[in-house]
Amino acid sequence: MIDLSVAMVIPVLNEEKLLQQHIVKFKALEKDCYIMFCDGGSDDETCALLQNHDLNYCLSPSGRALQMNAGAAACKKTIKSDILLFNHVDTIISSNDIELIKRTMRDSSIVGGRFDVRLSGEGFAFRVIEFMINFRSRLTGISTGDQCQFVCSSVFGEMGGFPELALMEDVAFSKRLKRYGNIACLKNKVVTSSRRWEKHGVVKTVWLMWKLRFLYWLGKSPEKLAKMYRNAR
Repeated sequence: MIDLSVAMVIPVLNEEKLLQQHIVKFKALEKDCYIMFCDGGSDDETCALLQNHDLNYCLSPSGRALQMNAGAAACKKTIKSDILLFNHVDTIISSNDIELIKRTMRDSSIVGGRFDVRLSGEGFAFRVIEFMINFRSRLTGISTGDQCQFVCSSVFGEMGGFPELALMEDVAFSKRLKRYGNIACLKNKVVTSSRRWEKHGVVKTVWLMWKLRFLYWLGKSPEKLAKMYRNAR
C-alpha cells in the first residue's frame, strides 16, 4: 500500500490567543504530518509562541494567498510531501482526518478535496449555516479555507499555487482545481470557529458572505471585495 505524506500549511496573523488554545493539538499532529505556519507580520506574540513550542514557521507579506503559497514553498524546501493540506488556525483537524486524506488520495483520479464543516457555536442557527455551507459545496464542488482544502503537491505546482487575490482566493483555487481531476467531498466534519458570526451577528455575517460571493460571481474585483469585507468587520 502506498504510504503518502502530508504537509499542512497554516497562515497566521496576530493569532496569539487562538494558538495558546490549540497549540497542544497542533503539536500532537506532527506525528501525522509536517506542519508549517506562515506568519503575515504579526505584532503580538504569535511568532514567539511558535518558536517556544518548536513549531515550524516562515514569514511572508500579509494576505492568505501570499502566506499559503509562501508556506507551501517553505515546505518544499524542507520535505518532499505528496499532499498539501491548507488549514486555518481556528479549524480543528484530527489524526483520523489526515489518515482519511491519505486513503482518499491513493485514488489517482482524485487531485484534491475538502471536508464538511461544523461550526463551534451552539444553537440552531449554526446548524443551519453549516448545513448550507456543506450542501452548497457538495453541489458545486467549490470549497473555502475553513473546509481544510487539500491537493496533490504536483498539481499544486502545475496550478502555480493559490491565485494571489485579496479575497476569494480559496474559491478561485477550488474552482480551478476541478479542471485537473476529481474532487473528494469528504463527509467527515472538521470543527471551525464560529467567532465571526458570534462577534458580528449571525444575520449580518451571513448577509455579508452571500453579498461578497454574489458580487464576486458578477465579476467585482477581489480588491474591492476585500475593502468591503474589512469595512464591514
